[in-house]
Amino acid sequence: MADYTLAVSEAEIARYRLMAQRALADETRQLALAGVATGAVIADVGCGPAAMSVELATMVGPTGRVIAVEREDEARAAARQVIAESGVENVELREGTATSTGIEPGSVDVVMMRHVLAHNGGDEQTIVDHLASLVRPGGAVYLVDVDLTGMRILDGDPEIADLTPIYSEFHAARGNDPMVGLRLGKLLAEAGLEVADFTGSYSIIVMPPGIRPPLWAAREAMLAQGAATQADVDRWGAAFDRMDTAEARPTVFAPLFIGIGRKS
Repeated sequence: MADYTLAVSEAEIARYRLMAQRALADETRQLALAGVATGAVIADVGCGPAAMSVELATMVGPTGRVIAVEREDEARAAARQVIAESGVENVELREGTATSTGIEPGSVDVVMMRHVLAHNGGDEQTIVDHLASLVRPGGAVYLVDVDLTGMRILDGDPEIADLTPIYSEFHAARGNDPMVGLRLGKLLAEAGLEVADFTGSYSIIVMPPGIRPPLWAAREAMLAQGAATQADVDRWGAAFDRMDTAEARPTVFAPLFIGIGRKS
């Protein structure tokens, strides 16, 4: 399984919170279709700082619960902070991987995985097969991922114009599929699930000052791999600083794909 490359920081936690809020606003139909409702048991696998986990916990209410699974120590530390600050009491944070969650097979109503498959090249089907084993009959696997090659930024600083292609090439060199979002329906079907829904759209987000895209969070990993130089990182950092004070706010256009597989 490939190493996760996005370093957790306050800016990254803020990005996760922003993404969770957008998910609630944009995925109302899909969340209901999957069975995210009062009393449901939800597994959030690869939860990162658990921003989405706490939103799911609110949706399922005190009669439901969320099992948040995360491999990285740093991300789990951030998750504990986010969960504590949220005040929710029905999130259980566990250490585990995408293929070994420690969750009992057939014990949850919905398994959610957001933006994880793009970081685990070669293991995508094994991961989805494991997720499928965790849900009860009638339950659903809920996958969200992207096409990194299609990401665009309007009103961005020209010095970050090369960041998206470099980031996509960096992932491809690690054996990851930067366009894995296109394959979500196929992965669900191969796992023996009925594809109940498979949709794609652009997520359009006006970047608040201080927020950084995931491409920036991967800078240390790109440096270590030789995909970028320190001069590149310094140049991008200065550009993001300029964008923070720009009158015209940059807008990120990210291709987003959602696949829901139902267990018979």
